[in-house]
Order: sequence, then C-alpha cells, then structure tokens
Amino acid sequence: MEFTLSELTEQVVTARAAKRTLMIRGGGTRLFYGEPLPESPTWLDLSTYQGVVGYEPSELVLTARAGTPLSEIESLLASKGQMLAFEPPRFGAAGTLGGCIAAGMSGPRRMAAGALGDFVLGARLLNADGNVLRFGGEVMKNVAGYDVSRLLAGSLGVLGALVEVSIKVVPRPQSEATRVLELSEADALAQCLNWRSKPIPVSATAWLPAAAGQPARLYVRLSGNESAVREGQGAIGGEPLADAEAEALWLSLRDQTHPFFTQQPMWRLSLPPRVVPLNLGPTLHEWGGGLRWLAADTDPAALRSRVQALGGSACLYRRGSVAGGIPSFHPLASGVMQIHQRLKQEFDPAGVFNAHRLVPEF
Repeated sequence: MEFTLSELTEQVVTARAAKRTLMIRGGGTRLFYGEPLPESPTWLDLSTYQGVVGYEPSELVLTARAGTPLSEIESLLASKGQMLAFEPPRFGAAGTLGGCIAAGMSGPRRMAAGALGDFVLGARLLNADGNVLRFGGEVMKNVAGYDVSRLLAGSLGVLGALVEVSIKVVPRPQSEATRVLELSEADALAQCLNWRSKPIPVSATAWLPAAAGQPARLYVRLSGNESAVREGQGAIGGEPLADAEAEALWLSLRDQTHPFFTQQPMWRLSLPPRVVPLNLGPTLHEWGGGLRWLAADTDPAALRSRVQALGGSACLYRRGSVAGGIPSFHPLASGVMQIHQRLKQEFDPAGVFNAHRLVPEF
C-alpha cells in the first residue's frame, strides 16, 4: 500500500494520541541491526514513499525520499559517472536510502572517502507532533548552525522518521586496481599503517584469515587517475587480482555476502591505528585494521573492556546465541548518555519512534 506524506503524518499523530510506539521500516533489510525488535511492532512503513526529488550532477548533490531504493539511486548516479563515496552496504535489492542513513553504515571505501555522515547535506524529519522539520540544505557550503542532518546519520530512527535526504555524491574514479599479498595478521596491520603515511591512493583494504587451504591474504584496492594507480601498485607490491574477481570481492564485503559474514555471533570492532592482533577468534579486517569483524562467542563484558582500553568500541552486530540482556552497542559514558537522552527528549518526548532500538534506556 502506497502512503503519501500526509497519510504518514496522520499515522504518527494517531500513534502519539494513543500512546503507541511506532517502528520505522523501509525495505526491512537492516532490521537485524540494533536492539531486538518488540514481538508485535506497529510499523510506520516508508518503503513506498520514494522517488528522486532533485539531482544536479554538476553540483554533486542528490535529494531523494527515504523509501527510494539504493539500487535506483546508484543506477542514476552511474549513468552520470558518479557514485556514493562511502559505499553503503545494501543488504539486497530492497535496501533504501532512509534505512542507509538511519543505520549510518559505510562500506570498504570509508577509509579513504570518509563516513556516511560526512556526505549528508540536509534532511526532512517527520517528528512526533506530525510536523516535517527541515535541517541543512542542498549545497555543500551550507554549514551554518547546529548540523542536525548529520546527527540523524546512525540514529536508527529514535529521533523521528527521515522522509527526505540530500547527499553529496562524487565522480567515479578514473582507474582502479586490486593487489593481493600473502601476509600474517600482524604483518598486514603493519603494512597498512606504513601505507597511511605515503601518497598511495588506497581506497580499501581487507585482510582475510586463512581458510579452506588458502593462506591469509591482504587485499588492497587503489583508486584514482591511471598514473597514480599504476605507481601505487608498484609501491604496494603483491600480485594483481583480475578485475572481475576484484569487483566480486569488494561487493561481497560491501554487502556482507562474503562467507565470513554467515558466522554468528558477529562483533563489529572499531579500533584506532597501531592496534596489534587481538587473537580473540576468526577475524576479518577492513579500513587498514580500523574495522574488525570478530566471529566469536566470547564474554561481552571482557571483550568490551579490552577494546575500550585500546581506545575502541565493540558492537554486537549479529546476536546469534548471545543473551538478549547484552546491549547491541558499546555502552556509552554517562556524559554522552545524558546528551543522547536530552536529544531524545527534545525530538521525541512522547517516545513514539523506535523505542529502545539504539540503547535499552529509551
């Protein structure tokens, strides 16, 4: 059933009057992410509220409704030689722009291009009063005031329902190549750290542990103009990976269809550079070691304590057999939690939207 914005607004107003919580859903591909859903949720379905509202290739800006499929947006961008710089995971054809922004996930290119939130220029938010609030704008220089539009990136809908987003897009690289090196985890981390200080156009890295008779390997993608990519390959060394194989590999990591991601529980560890191997179980690295996927049924408190001591955080990405009382996201410091609670109170004092999806406290 297709809903207009006025009908969506009416659903929100009715839910607030009835003191009923709404769970926001687009394509439904990211519902696994965050705290578990209630048993019988009442949905605010944005999947049919779709369409590209504006696109100016020369201005590198695209504005679209929240239910617009990512596949549609990326097809349009590709026709103009452009792309989403942060390579968001799509999790299937049903993945939408609104879900992408609300989840705040970036893909392999994040290490070079920046995080998803860096590319959000503006947003329209349906709040608990049934009003549509507008934040930011549609130009890259519009940075005056408090940047609420970027605050919405990764908020998992707890502040309101994203109904429209303006994002910065970028030209596709002129040339790309992937190199493969057989390296241990420690050597791979050391190499990635070494390359960070050099003018090498590395746009993605992935270290995969040994499996099925294959040695541990570090994959390095280079992107840019032809001469920079050619020189970068010489600096990286290793062996070239055929274009078709490289495309399949990076897509499998981006959309998490690689066999490694079938394992559960799955932890998502964010760590600073220079961190050594943790030796906690099967691990896949991205972003030069800054992002680590850990497939292990380990003690959550002990893991989080160790990761925090190293300056990082640990998200229980796919719960598997882990008990429901364990928070999905790394517990926040008291001061940060107070900020989150004040924001929730300001945007959604009645608690209409996505209750307990980001943190168990609200």
